[in-house]
Parts: sequence; structure tokens; C-alpha cells
Amino acid sequence: MNKRNALRWLAGSAMLASAAGVLTACKSKADFNAIDLTGSKEYGQDFSMPDQHGQRRSMADFKGKVVLVFFGFTQCPDVCPTTLGDLAAVKQKLGAKGDKLQVIFASVDPSRDTPEILQAYLANFDPSFLALRGSDEETAKMAKDFKVYYKRVEGQTPGSYTMDHTAGDYIFDPQGRLRLYSRYGTPVETLAKDIEQLIDGA
Repeated sequence: MNKRNALRWLAGSAMLASAAGVLTACKSKADFNAIDLTGSKEYGQDFSMPDQHGQRRSMADFKGKVVLVFFGFTQCPDVCPTTLGDLAAVKQKLGAKGDKLQVIFASVDPSRDTPEILQAYLANFDPSFLALRGSDEETAKMAKDFKVYYKRVEGQTPGSYTMDHTAGDYIFDPQGRLRLYSRYGTPVETLAKDIEQLIDGA
């Protein structure tokens, strides 16, 4: 992560931490490591976007599961594959409860992240992981709803580029309520513990 991305990450974390402080009176009694957003209406409450198989998805499709939403792109060199690898490890660590976790990878680069590429990419991590890929307008709307930053950054050769984007996980409980924001780099064991509490009804 370069210095500019680090500053954006810190700014985003500070904003979320501030929101969490305001929500202290509404917080659940569970002992979460992630930022507790229980009761917040400031961040994305739902979405409507086609997945990598062409099926339009929304939160209602995953009732009864903990849903984790992460924004990224398939040509990301470090943050995205590291996060998806960690999430695959989290699911394994949950054992039988892993079936109650749905990971959703929301692409911020729909021009290059075709359905075929997304299918092949996610298959490297876990076959149950879903990707969301919409139009540029749908992508911008979802990112705005979740207060996620992303921007195309031109590369050194003509036509090449990368994407700056917010790194972190938004986690919904089995009733479809936004509950947690987990920072990039959270240890697998710690994230698994938070998710297990939500699966168990925290």
C-alpha cells in the first residue's frame, strides 16, 4: 500500500471510528474487534447488482447468512488477493459454520473485470464467493452508498492503469443488518471470531 493509499485508509478508519463512537449507546453487548456499526444508517444498507453468473443480487438473497462485502478489482497486486485469501481461511476456520458466511467481491473495475474473468479469479479462493459487476453508473452508486473511495490511476504505458480503492470489509448479520467494518489486515482468527458471534446471534 503506497503512502497515498495509507492516508486514505487512515482517514476512512478515523471516520468509521468516529461513527462508532456516536453509536455507542446502540451497540450490542457482543465483544467485537471490528468497528461496531450496529444501528448505523450512514452506510450501504442494501445493493442490487448482477453477479459473475449474470444473476441480479440483493441482500434478500442471503437471509440467514452473514454477508461480507469487499470492494476491489482482479488486477489488484496485493490488497485484493491478500484479503480474499484471508477470507477463504476465515471460512475454513469457521468449520461447519462456514456455510453461513457469504463473501461478496464488488468490482470497482467493471471494464476489465468481465464475468468470465471474475468467475476464474474467485475460483482461485473459494467457489462459494460471489462477485458483483454492474455498469459504471451502478458501480458508482454502490460505492457512494457504502462511502467507498475508488479512482482510476493511469499507468506508465498507454492504456494501462490501476485502481485506488478503499480496503476493508462491511459485514452484515443474518437478518441483513449492517453490523461491522473490519479493517484491512485484520488477523484471520480475529475476523473469524467476530463473524462467528454474528452467526450465533450476537
